[in-house]
Formats: sequence, structure tokens, C-alpha cells
Amino acid sequence: MNSNAPHTDARLILLAPEDNCLIAAARLAQGETVEIEGERVTLAKTIELGHKVARHSLAKDEKVLRYGARIGHVNEPVARGEHLHTHNLESDYLPTYTHDAGHEFVPHKS
Repeated sequence: MNSNAPHTDARLILLAPEDNCLIAAARLAQGETVEIEGERVTLAKTIELGHKVARHSLAKDEKVLRYGARIGHVNEPVARGEHLHTHNLESDYLPTYTHDAGHEFVPHKS
């Protein structure tokens, strides 16, 4: 570990160096202050265990990386320390099935 690297709260996990999100290793309460790469950030909302937090500010349409892979893009500007979830993060994965009317799943018969 680089002792000169800016400090990040131990409850926020960086999965890969190129990621722009961190993963909450504990439930973090609204109003709590955490440190992200040397900057103190007060959480606007509660972040649940396993949820994503912005590592730095993200511009609208910026790609979100987790484990170094693109998992989606933000649909609005996101501040450092903000919760990344379905309210501001859209998946870039293609659907493998549809729930549209007229499309019915029919299982394969052996």
C-alpha cells in the first residue's frame, strides 16, 4: 500500500484502480462524514451495504466503472460521495429477455 496515497475511509472499497465508484462495506448513515481520497464528504443519503458511491464527481452520461468494467452511465451529474443506484445510473447491458406484451417465454421441451 502506498503510504503517500490520499486516505479513503476503510468502509469504502475500491475494487480496481480505474474504477470511478467505491463499494460500501458497511451501512453508512445519511449525514455521516466519510473521507474519499483525502476529501471529507458528508453523505446526503444513507448508503446501504454493497451499494456504490461515486469516487469523484461524474458528468451526465459519464460511464461508471466497477472492477474495471463499464456497468452503465449516469443520467445526471453526480457529486463525489453520492449514492450510485437506479435513480441516477442506467445499465449499459442489453436485455436478454423482454416483458413486452406479445412476447411470451416458452420453455424448451426435452
